[in-house]
Amino acid sequence: MSTDTPRAADPRRRLSLVFIGLAQLMIVLDITIVNIALPSAQRDLGVSDGDRQWVITAYTLAFGSLLLLGGRIADLTGRRRAFLIGLTGFAVASALGGAAPDFGVLLAARALQGVFAALLAPAALSLLSVSFTEPAERAKAFAVFGAIAAGGGAIGLVLGGVLTEYLDWRWCLYVNVFIAAVAAAGRYVLPADTPAGRDRARLDIPGVLLAVCALVAVVYGCSEAEAEGWDSPAVVGPLVAGGVLLTVFVLVERRVAHPLLPLRVVLDRTRGSAYLAVAVATVGMFGMFLFLTYYMQLVKGYSAMLTGVAFLPMTAAVLVAAGGVAARLIPRVPPRALVAPGLLVAATGVALLVPLDPDSSYAAGVLPAELLVGFGMGLVMAPSMNYATHGVRAQEAGIASATVNTGQQIGGSLGTALLNTVAASATADHLAAHRDRPPGPDLRDAALVEGFSDAFLVAAVILASASLLVAALMNTPRPKGRAAAEGTEPTMTHIG
Repeated sequence: MSTDTPRAADPRRRLSLVFIGLAQLMIVLDITIVNIALPSAQRDLGVSDGDRQWVITAYTLAFGSLLLLGGRIADLTGRRRAFLIGLTGFAVASALGGAAPDFGVLLAARALQGVFAALLAPAALSLLSVSFTEPAERAKAFAVFGAIAAGGGAIGLVLGGVLTEYLDWRWCLYVNVFIAAVAAAGRYVLPADTPAGRDRARLDIPGVLLAVCALVAVVYGCSEAEAEGWDSPAVVGPLVAGGVLLTVFVLVERRVAHPLLPLRVVLDRTRGSAYLAVAVATVGMFGMFLFLTYYMQLVKGYSAMLTGVAFLPMTAAVLVAAGGVAARLIPRVPPRALVAPGLLVAATGVALLVPLDPDSSYAAGVLPAELLVGFGMGLVMAPSMNYATHGVRAQEAGIASATVNTGQQIGGSLGTALLNTVAASATADHLAAHRDRPPGPDLRDAALVEGFSDAFLVAAVILASASLLVAALMNTPRPKGRAAAEGTEPTMTHIG
């Protein structure tokens, strides 16, 4: 059993949600907004096709590999302090990237963004966790946070398209400076840091080194899979090394007195299932963003801005599910009653994209899938973000927050690499099977869509399988009596 005694509710906590949400939005926006700006940046800075992926990889490598360290630093130094340092650093790195005179400076700025995002993301989520302890309000707060996590990427596509088309690609980075400045203005309404006890003043150096090296290896291996193929030594080597290092990391964490990641945080079935749900949901979400972006721009001829606008219904569906449905049900039903069906709804939406062809209309071929995926993601992300930090000790909120963010990053990296490989292979097979046809746009479009369809099928199967797994594994704390419905703090029991 794990219980926490909630602190007295801060009357400013609702206002703090605005600033914490802005910081989270900035992080999520940066995942997709730079993707839209990348072609223009590539032309402007003279970046080769082979090197352009590093603008994305530099960020994901730093972000994904340093999250556990960032979460522990937030626990040790104070969540508000870590939040403000992360915001400031992210803004400075964004300004540096926007002003980059060459590719090297842009790459360094993107890596620096990832470093500070790894500190900011877990600090933001843990601040939310300690600010909202009463079940009904906590449900609403995490519904907002989950909606941002699930729908912010689509907003990034719209904003990136608008800024790139009407201003300049550099504004896709400069915009973070303004968002960070507004978010930092909320420092006075954020919960104050509590002094660290002696047992919190130690950092698990072996655990840090093992975790960082392992996650760098896994994220790097996944990022190289698209260009090199899964059987390449440049991919197999890092992935195997990452697996070995993660195994050693677990063995070390079982023995050290003050582990970087206390295994009880992950081994609790509710929290562990929440991490799994977020990781797998990210696979489906990134798959949809990636291949629908290609489909709408390359096959249908949409502009970058129109492509972003075309994703807005998905964001609306996320808001309805997270804010309108999940926020009301989180205090009343077990989380698996939302997460498992949410994954299944998202799987259905992705499956609707399998029969897509070059002549499919947006209204009939894309929109229904977007609405289902968005609704499913809203049901998944709000309770998963809530229960990712549920029941942990106050001094472990940062590392629990970092763990769910790590799951999101690893899920995105693995999913993108896997689905892109499936799509590329199916496209190549289609071209080989129709080499007797004259080359041209029709053959190219048919081959691309064939690849997208295969990738959508794999993503749908992954989401549906995860739905069954979460339904079976998620061991859920149940509110006793009418406590949750009446807005009082229930007693929760965890059987890990």
